[in-house]
Amino acid sequence: MIVGVPKEIKTAEHRVALTPVGARELTERGHRVLVEAGAGEGSTISDDEFRDQGAEIVADAADVFSSAEMIVKVKEPQDEEIDMFRSGQVLFTYLHLAAYPEMARRLRQRGIVAIAYETVQMPDRSLPLLAPMSEIAGRMATQAGAYFLEKAHGGRGILLGGVAGVTPAKVVVIGGGIAGSNAAVIAMGMQAEVIVLDNDINKLRNLDSLHQGRIVTVHSNRLNLERQVLSADLVIGTVLIPGASAPKLVTAEMVSSMRKGSVLVDVAIDQGGCFETSRETTHAEPTYTVDEVVHYAVGNIPGAVPHTSTYALTNATLRYATSLADKGVEQALIDHPELSPGVNLVDDMVCHDGVASSLGAEFTPVSEALARK
Repeated sequence: MIVGVPKEIKTAEHRVALTPVGARELTERGHRVLVEAGAGEGSTISDDEFRDQGAEIVADAADVFSSAEMIVKVKEPQDEEIDMFRSGQVLFTYLHLAAYPEMARRLRQRGIVAIAYETVQMPDRSLPLLAPMSEIAGRMATQAGAYFLEKAHGGRGILLGGVAGVTPAKVVVIGGGIAGSNAAVIAMGMQAEVIVLDNDINKLRNLDSLHQGRIVTVHSNRLNLERQVLSADLVIGTVLIPGASAPKLVTAEMVSSMRKGSVLVDVAIDQGGCFETSRETTHAEPTYTVDEVVHYAVGNIPGAVPHTSTYALTNATLRYATSLADKGVEQALIDHPELSPGVNLVDDMVCHDGVASSLGAEFTPVSEALARK
């Protein structure tokens, strides 16, 4: 198979979808790997490093899209990339279709098979290709929150961990999954007061047991959520429903009642955000204020640390990329059943029920869609 790796063009996105290690694995299996010139520069990976491991460097994205049978990316396709897809191609990337209905509509017209990293799901409901970026995003969320709590950056002027004789900041994390638990651990390490809310009591038990009460766990319901948010200095939202739009748990009314200069960090913004007042921002302009509350809602948080993120991502995706290249989509789904929920589109058919519901589209099971293709 010819595998194409274009340079990411989303604003301030410096990751690349494949490392030289990944190129080596694919080329040694007999596949061609086409990497757009400069694709790895943002992650401090040179073209020569790719060449040394068997990849071919091509001049531009058009060369990648016109030749490749499978396109491997990091972020959802941008407008100019969508126009370059050919019928029959496979796209393997983070898609977040529920948050980008216009992109979904256009991709459905291209006749491709689109497999989304974020909806590949194991039998235990864990998300193996979302997990590494969730770890990074969760850890960075606390860093960003601490930074924007500084007075010079619009915040209340609070040091996250306080000092002797002065109370620390109160950090409220909504969601006790991978992103939320990583955010909480970093906040705990910075000596903040940390509260995690979740409606899954087992997640709360695990956090409580592991950290021996240093992270306070609270069952998530409307009353508890409101009480904790209104008294917080920093709120980090990490709620995720695979494939579907994130629920708006923090309302505009709650935001208007928060402390002035407090900070909201919406890690769920890729899925539409879990704060009613959220709108996607970029690393170039990461924040805005609503009712004097600072909002940080960058759509590709791990893109700020592309070297770490690129290697973590390839560690997770490579086994599936090689299977897709070796055996094609249908056999790869048989060998790795967890890939099936990752298939979001087959031609114009929407094959993930959560995505279909969010888009208001008809749901077609993957097996049926591939049989009709």
